[in-house]
Amino acid sequence: MTVSSGSAGWYLRRLSRMGPAEVGGRVGDAVRRRRWRSARPYCPSVTGARFTAVLPAGTIAGIPPDAAKRLLAEADRLMYGHAEYFGVVRDDLADPDWWYDPKTGRRAPYGYAFDVPYRNEDAVGDIKQIWEPSRHQYLTVLAAAYAITGQERYAERVAEHLRSWWAANPPLRGVHWISGIELGIRLLSWVWIRRLLDDWPGAAGLFEGNPVALNQIWHHQRWLAAFPSRGSSANNHVIAEAAGQFAAACAFGWFPSSARWRAGALRSLERHLRGNTFASGLNRELATEYHGLVLELGLAAVAEADAADVPVPATVRLVLLRMTDALAAVVDGRLRPPRQGDADDGHGLVVDGAGTDRWASLLTTGDAVFGRLAWWPTVTGTDVRTPLLAALIRPGVRGVTRPARRPDHFADAGMTILRGPAEIWCRCDGGPHGFLSIAAHAHADALSVEVRHDGVDVLADPGTFCYHGQPEWRQYFRSTLGHNTLRLDGGDQSVSGGPFLWTRHARTRVLVADTPDDGVARWCAEHDGYQQSVHRRRVELTPASQELRVVDEVRGPRRDVHLAFHLGPAITADLADNQAVLTWTRDGEDRSALLDLPGQLSWRAHRGETDPPLGWYSAGFGRKEPTTTLVGTGFADGAEGFTTVLRFHG
Repeated sequence: MTVSSGSAGWYLRRLSRMGPAEVGGRVGDAVRRRRWRSARPYCPSVTGARFTAVLPAGTIAGIPPDAAKRLLAEADRLMYGHAEYFGVVRDDLADPDWWYDPKTGRRAPYGYAFDVPYRNEDAVGDIKQIWEPSRHQYLTVLAAAYAITGQERYAERVAEHLRSWWAANPPLRGVHWISGIELGIRLLSWVWIRRLLDDWPGAAGLFEGNPVALNQIWHHQRWLAAFPSRGSSANNHVIAEAAGQFAAACAFGWFPSSARWRAGALRSLERHLRGNTFASGLNRELATEYHGLVLELGLAAVAEADAADVPVPATVRLVLLRMTDALAAVVDGRLRPPRQGDADDGHGLVVDGAGTDRWASLLTTGDAVFGRLAWWPTVTGTDVRTPLLAALIRPGVRGVTRPARRPDHFADAGMTILRGPAEIWCRCDGGPHGFLSIAAHAHADALSVEVRHDGVDVLADPGTFCYHGQPEWRQYFRSTLGHNTLRLDGGDQSVSGGPFLWTRHARTRVLVADTPDDGVARWCAEHDGYQQSVHRRRVELTPASQELRVVDEVRGPRRDVHLAFHLGPAITADLADNQAVLTWTRDGEDRSALLDLPGQLSWRAHRGETDPPLGWYSAGFGRKEPTTTLVGTGFADGAEGFTTVLRFHG
């Protein structure tokens, strides 16, 4: 069941997932919002402010030429007003309307920020479309273009847009003052804009010499100090809030409260980086894109600390090191990480053009900051961000033991990677159902598998597509039927109470995880998400035959069964009875595989269906395309398991 995030039922369910401390904190937030409505705080006067967190001499000259070329191409598109956000192409960014949603054609209402019903698409529009340009990450791209070329047209456009935004969005007015993650990322963008424009004669007059800018910077930090994400919401949002607050308090430390804000943000960052990360290095939200976002934010925060000579706890660097090693361990041969959990294309710091590989960039930065291990995959791509961060971050972490061989099983996260010849890559999901009591970014995907061949999705995780405003699609993309696993009696393994809320979580345990360097790799796990029944799955990958075998067992009373296998968008399937021939092309070469499906079930191919949704793949937030989903229906009575065999050819 999907519940609107504005309904009375949703509020009751949300309240049930909070502890006493969180409830108390939110009551205090409500009181503060009411007080600020009529007595908003005022920015103290600032004199003699100077920006000193500059890049070391020679940093820009170290940017690889091909990465600079991609960046400048992106900057020129932006100068003409062209951009794309979540599948919506825009040509209005030369003079943006900061409150306009081009997807629905709506403009968000003006008024006191906390009165704006931002979850209501009918009243506001698609809030992601409105928020994204105001993260000002496109302005960091333009500022980087100025730093590389010295052409003032880039700097002047940045200044024009910042002044426009500041004028249109005074403190506490409108949709851009509602969500802390937006304020945190925006502050981080402003720090880098100021840094990258340092050689521009107008930089000081735009920032430290500008009372409007000072007022905005102060109010952003005051807001973040007053309204941190709390308790069951302390996921990637609180990392962005703390990183942005810390970065601003380091680089823009011009206010009486700067030292206090800096210390508080650093405490929060250290605590929540540890809290959001398993000891193995994987992100506890079990949503891969948020692993990338948190890692980017953490690296950016450490860069500010080192630029300002502010000591950070050793645990901060240790968590970022472990996150980087974990990322290196789970990517496939084409440097693609798992497609697990929610993904909204969020980035911490953007200074690169289109075509720059996000994951390769993070591994390149990890190499520069921590040093690569022998088992890390080879990275051949280049980026702009790495030399900028590496110029500020002090390299190395002392006294740390790192994995001598590539980890394949992450026991705390319940993730196991099986690998075979010809770059067969299989992720098996036996982990917890998300993070914290609401598991906001989890999917009902226990025991699902994700299989690739040389980087091509064969058995695919369909992705996310949307968060707000389209409940039937939100429900589908995070449902059990929307993943490569087994559904009983038409219900999800975990119970949804809203688009970012799960009220009952399936509990999963891994029974076997055997990943030898040679020979058959085996994995087995089970979960209790279905009342009175246990779903157990065994997976075996035999390298010699390039065969993947999946056996599903249901222990309990007779139940209706739906067993789904979602094929990647590049895969063509020819289904006959319980056998499907899969074909695709990779680098101009024809590839194929044979999928033998359980004969006890009746199989049907679905593609691009909408009532209800079935047979879709989302390559990125706001984008979806038809793909083939094979669904077998029948009954499970405990007498025998369902065996699926995938055999790759050649």
